[in-house]
Amino acid sequence: MGRSQETFNKKEVRNKKEKKRKEKEKKKLARKEGEKSSMDDMIAYVDENGMITDTPPDPTKKSKIKSEDIELGVPTRESVEMDPIRKGTVSFFNESKGFGFIKDLETKESVFVHINNVIDEIKEGNLVSFEVEMGHKGPTAVRVKLEK
Repeated sequence: MGRSQETFNKKEVRNKKEKKRKEKEKKKLARKEGEKSSMDDMIAYVDENGMITDTPPDPTKKSKIKSEDIELGVPTRESVEMDPIRKGTVSFFNESKGFGFIKDLETKESVFVHINNVIDEIKEGNLVSFEVEMGHKGPTAVRVKLEK
């Protein structure tokens, strides 16, 4: 009587494949019995707060929006007529390098200042008046004077 040509490892691999095939068949039957459309699972809704949900929105909460009111792109900045001479405090100034920053009292923005644009001698913490012009890299303070 001869030995079986099938080794233990080959039997194990064959049994695993058979088991996997049966599990796959069970899952397939379970999905068919559920009969839930896959498209229904994929639908998502956006509520009035902009959050994604799986429930449809309440039709009573709808509001009418005119198509003219919708702005596409970046909204235009409304130009507010400001006093050309502004006031601010020197938040940083390096005398050896010759530059610093002034914090505008109205807009709370930091504006770059160079020693060439300073009329009076300034230090950190001084209250100054200045005008703003666009420089190479952004707004720059010019005609900087010490406020009394």
